[in-house]
Amino acid sequence: MFKKKPLRINSYLSYGTIAHFRASGRALKFRNVEFIDDLGRLKTLINIYKQFESDEIRNTQLNIKLSNGLSFETKTDKEGYYIFDKDIKNLDRLTSSMGWVSYLVSYKNAEQKILKDNIFEGQMLIPSKNANYGIISDIDDTILHTGVASFMKWRLIRNTFFRNFDKRMPLEGTSQFYKKLQLGTLDKPLNPFFYISNSPWNLYDYLTAFLQRHYFPKGPILLRDLKHPFEKKPKNKLPHKEKEIINLLTLYPNLKFVLIGDSGEKDADIYTKIAAQYPNRILAIYVRSVNHTGRFNRIQRIVDSFKTTPILQVKTSKEAEIHARSIGLIK
Repeated sequence: MFKKKPLRINSYLSYGTIAHFRASGRALKFRNVEFIDDLGRLKTLINIYKQFESDEIRNTQLNIKLSNGLSFETKTDKEGYYIFDKDIKNLDRLTSSMGWVSYLVSYKNAEQKILKDNIFEGQMLIPSKNANYGIISDIDDTILHTGVASFMKWRLIRNTFFRNFDKRMPLEGTSQFYKKLQLGTLDKPLNPFFYISNSPWNLYDYLTAFLQRHYFPKGPILLRDLKHPFEKKPKNKLPHKEKEIINLLTLYPNLKFVLIGDSGEKDADIYTKIAAQYPNRILAIYVRSVNHTGRFNRIQRIVDSFKTTPILQVKTSKEAEIHARSIGLIK
């Protein structure tokens, strides 16, 4: 007889305001995925397989509790995801010194569940009113060499499925540059970071482990739902990255942003489109070259013709850092 797997709730770092609370995550069966150093290729492949073959807990009631005692209920959808949005006043009273609001999420009917524990922690970021600006960064081939632009994406497959997170190295200088952007011209690292990727939510833990290992600024990681080939879902009106960036611009109308991406996908097209639509909201755009002559030339034509916002195609983080300092983004 098969042993039943215990349940867990994977909460995602989210973002909100002093008057709006947002929590999101996914209820799953625990599949013993370990993010530890020195895993072999086989164990790494098994880990990735377990993440993609997730056993979601559908249509189940969850409790969310804030540190001030307020408690709410929400429900997972047919894929186990939950998103809780509610206007709540005075959330700034609950923040840490870095702007994080902590909460607890649990299964409502714990006695009916198989659980190791029924308390799972989550966090939501409220950007500081003293922040110079926010930073929105892509992940794949922007800070983590992925191989999105490789032929038939074979490097992407190899890097994702056969290399453990501790064997993946950030692109040169990115962590140091990002820390300087987080500090800006302040005496404390208060500029909020948001990471956006077209990777599926199944890779959330993997990417989180990578960012933490290499000391990248902590921030929400905004991924997307992985659609099945025959799944009937309405097509999104906007590309994932564009939609998420516009959400941030809308939620934080008084916050300006720096956008960072790469030449492997459509980052330059999306970023310049947004900068044109939101004049004076985008302080700078940095596009990392993926060492592909055709893509480099295409992006450079965009860079040379776009005058609304400072935009630079770079091969190293040092180039971006020098430019950021020249326009007063960092000390």
